Amino acid sequence: MPILMANGVGLYYEVHGEGVPVLGIHGTPSSALMWEDAAGRLARNSRCIIYDRRGFYRSGRPDLSDAVDLADHVGDAATVLEALSATPAVVIGRSTGGLIALELARRHPEMVRTLVLLEPAVLTLHPDAVAWAQQLRRAVLDAAEEDPSSASEVVFREVLGGGAWESFPAPLREHFTAASPAVLAEIRGRGLDLSQAPLELSEAEAGHIRQPTLVVSAEDSPEALHAVNRRLADLLPNAETALVAGGHIIDPAGPAVLDFLRRHLPPGSPGQA
Repeated sequence: MPILMANGVGLYYEVHGEGVPVLGIHGTPSSALMWEDAAGRLARNSRCIIYDRRGFYRSGRPDLSDAVDLADHVGDAATVLEALSATPAVVIGRSTGGLIALELARRHPEMVRTLVLLEPAVLTLHPDAVAWAQQLRRAVLDAAEEDPSSASEVVFREVLGGGAWESFPAPLREHFTAASPAVLAEIRGRGLDLSQAPLELSEAEAGHIRQPTLVVSAEDSPEALHAVNRRLADLLPNAETALVAGGHIIDPAGPAVLDFLRRHLPPGSPGQA
């Protein structure tokens, strides 16, 4: 099992294909397991790298008492890119992974060629999203007092709707349940979407993120997430938007993403003939 060390934590990673580097950053709770199909499609014309973020599935896991910050995840992503000589990279992030991708581009602009943000969890950009995140945080913490292993289930039920959890196959539910300590560690940390002190991206900070960026929304997602995407697209200097069918688990290699990359990257990039 390929593992690289990042800031004292062993991170599981996979590399698919050759060409322009593409880094996929999964959401919370999730893992690279949820990106394997997309990685295979992106790898047809790129070098697609996916990894399990610290605390998730095959990577090093925090204890229930640990806290994980946005800075930890950004540092891990930068380490993965450096260790694999994969800069500058296309960085695709979904949900919390989109928040990490955005902050990676802000802190390390030289590492990021292009951004694809699939409903990034920059929830402080809109008051409705702040209220939604606070409600979700309370729901997760209340449930965790009774059963710490329920944290992931609560997130999925609140974000995707009541029946979403039952729609996952049993092995996948077990996989997500095992990620509950990582969910709680992020809640106890700083800078992440459900943290007590989430990232507050100023207009000036957003204005310095100049990479071509695609901001993707899903039709069936909560309106609060749509409001965040509209605000973010207004703030980023080189952003465009796309609306796709379905819910919050947006395909990282869907037609809108591939079309964007085809237009913004040289021959040999994802989706290029």
